[in-house]
Amino acid sequence: MAEVSAPPTVGAQDAMQGVVLTPNPPDLAQPVPVPADAAPGPETLDENACETLYIQNLNEKIKPDVMKASLRGLFKAYGEVLDVVAHSNLRMRGQAFVSFESPEIAKKAMVEVQRFPLYSKPMQISFARTPSDAVVQKKDPNNLEAHKQRRQEHKKATRYTNPLKAKYRAKRLAAESACAFPFILPFDGGAALPAAKRPAVQMPDEYLPPNKILFLQNLPETVTKDQLMSLFSQYPNLYEVRLIPTKKDIAFVEFMDEGSAGVAKDALHNYKLDGENKIKITFARK
Repeated sequence: MAEVSAPPTVGAQDAMQGVVLTPNPPDLAQPVPVPADAAPGPETLDENACETLYIQNLNEKIKPDVMKASLRGLFKAYGEVLDVVAHSNLRMRGQAFVSFESPEIAKKAMVEVQRFPLYSKPMQISFARTPSDAVVQKKDPNNLEAHKQRRQEHKKATRYTNPLKAKYRAKRLAAESACAFPFILPFDGGAALPAAKRPAVQMPDEYLPPNKILFLQNLPETVTKDQLMSLFSQYPNLYEVRLIPTKKDIAFVEFMDEGSAGVAKDALHNYKLDGENKIKITFARK
């Protein structure tokens, strides 16, 4: 690959400010660490803290096996991951559980990974209500069977009271009724089935609002983190560079503030990193 040519620069007094290097786990991009003064430390545990994290708003298009492997790779930087549970059934779609050895490790992982955009969707993380089977197996194996029995009993008791499942059950019954009696309309003359929702229109990358994280595309597949650090550290307040091992032509570059990110974006958009292909730089989606 051709050497990196000299990009536009700013004043020497602004160079290399705020550069922080954070090693990435080998198989998944590292989430953005939360500054120490912006969130409570893991040592300050909530009264409902436990070893298991409950994760919502996961990308439902990703297969469960792939999602579980991605979550394990993402969270293993914080300590041993005892178990990752993710199902494809209707009730659990878009959700997962990740278990650690201690509540302290789980709290630190939750604070630092909260809202991290895994597969373009920011994760919503909280503590699980009960410990997972893997945690009970490790800490109290003699009580594992009793724990499983209580969990199954709770599952049966709430099978028909779960709001999400009741909602889909009502929709299914309405659809079955409409198919069985297609000639019957509601008294108000409306359609038997609710109108389909219009698909959400996604804003083009070029028009995304400014924020402190830049999204890089069309990178050479041989690009390294050091090359990007060298390129972007010439602009003030660089915080971190994150590569995506599974997709080598994209990366994220974070600055300490939106203004610094905008300066670097304007200066390096369409810059030929390898002397041939122009890199595309936009603000990342929040």
